[in-house]
Amino acid sequence: MKITAEWERRCAALWTAFDDHDAAEFRSRMRALTGELPEGHAVAAFELASAYDATDLGEQAVALYRQALDGGLDGGRRRQAVIQLASTLRALGHPQAGADLLLAERGRTSDHLDDAVTAFLALTFVDLGREREAAALALGALSRHLPSYGTSLAHYTAAMTDPLPNA
Repeated sequence: MKITAEWERRCAALWTAFDDHDAAEFRSRMRALTGELPEGHAVAAFELASAYDATDLGEQAVALYRQALDGGLDGGRRRQAVIQLASTLRALGHPQAGADLLLAERGRTSDHLDDAVTAFLALTFVDLGREREAAALALGALSRHLPSYGTSLAHYTAAMTDPLPNA
């Protein structure tokens, strides 16, 4: 089944009204909406995973994110699912699994979510005790958005991760 523009509009409206619902009500509304799609639909799994995640039920979200990705989720939702799954894994105490997903994602494609991938990778690196690399990632991403000093910051950032000379 192809998802209709009307279904997408209702999904976006539900997310816009997120703060108008308590957690259980929001999940219930999302279950009803995603229940309109065929069982096992990748978009339904992703949106439901996102709803669980956004309402602090990350453990339940993980399996749904994986189902969505394994089910062929594509486009912007696929990349969002990778970012969100990696973030949830990190929050659940599995930062290496999150880092592995994000490192693979950085090599897979490039789009408007590049800095989000980098930001969440930096968070996982902090949790892994790799603070210097995390800072370099964050500053490198920031350097592309500065009106001045971007080139200098990018060079300093690269130097942060270069091997130190022998003393």
